[in-house]
Amino acid sequence: MAQRPRLAVLMDPIGSITPAKDSTLAMMLAAQARGVDLLYFEQRDLWVRDGRAMARLRPLTVRDDLRDWFSLGEAATTRLADVDIVLMRKDPPFDTEYIYTTYLLERAEVEGVLVVNRPQGLRDMNEKVYTAWFPDCCAPTLITRDMRDMAAFMAEHGRVVCKPLYGMGGRSIFVLDAGDKNANVVFEMLTEYGQRYAIVQRYIPDIVQTGDARVLLIDGEPIDYALARIPPAGDNRGNLAAGAQGVGRPLDERDRWLCSRIGPVMRERGMMFVGLDVIGGFVTEINVTSPTGIRELQKQFKIDIAGTLIDRILDRIGRATG
Repeated sequence: MAQRPRLAVLMDPIGSITPAKDSTLAMMLAAQARGVDLLYFEQRDLWVRDGRAMARLRPLTVRDDLRDWFSLGEAATTRLADVDIVLMRKDPPFDTEYIYTTYLLERAEVEGVLVVNRPQGLRDMNEKVYTAWFPDCCAPTLITRDMRDMAAFMAEHGRVVCKPLYGMGGRSIFVLDAGDKNANVVFEMLTEYGQRYAIVQRYIPDIVQTGDARVLLIDGEPIDYALARIPPAGDNRGNLAAGAQGVGRPLDERDRWLCSRIGPVMRERGMMFVGLDVIGGFVTEINVTSPTGIRELQKQFKIDIAGTLIDRILDRIGRATG
């Protein structure tokens, strides 16, 4: 009898997740249902010794229970080369420690482990900066340290969105109008007085009515439905973590065109699970670290997104389960 596939999940502490909304939990439930053995570890459990990626892995059982969603076994020191798949699901911030983690995971990849998403791609594709590779898909965008250039861009477009390059969940996102007396303070804070890059984008007013849509790609192919995140009254942020309401909708023609431009590049680069943030037909971010939205779309449309992803991963390693 063939050995069951072994999947190790690198994530934030599993006890602190919100199980009703957590996409990583959805993936683990789907993998477990397909006869995959689950293992759990955090960044602190990963190291490299003499070029070999090592980890303290704990056997994991998951349940679709909002009060009791996991059980962990005893940790054992294991060569990552002894597992088949590593799911890298550590949330941002995309800081130096995150980058170091991708280097360590790449050592496992060199030894034949399928790492999803691919470590080099995680390093190369900053979720905000990588939109520059697809300018025809995006609204006017400026990435700079220069506060004067930011002010000029704001004057040109009238209303802009400003944010740091390393955050997530709607943190430190500002909407500014030309002439706003707080603009210089925002520019100073985001760039640390010209010492850090930040991003400025033309404001897209569609976010108020149609929201910030999360379009999911599995191995370059789009899921047929997007999760439109509608900001709450009095807020500009289309992020579930910031209180936005998630409303599913079918993909439209523009969504599919955007996917046709970006999806093949994601597949070629080994990015098997990607979330495009789309506002008014423009891509604002390309999420490759730990995209979310699975649980909400599965609930609204009765589709097995997590299962589709796990099936594609198992196909990739040639280990279909019965």
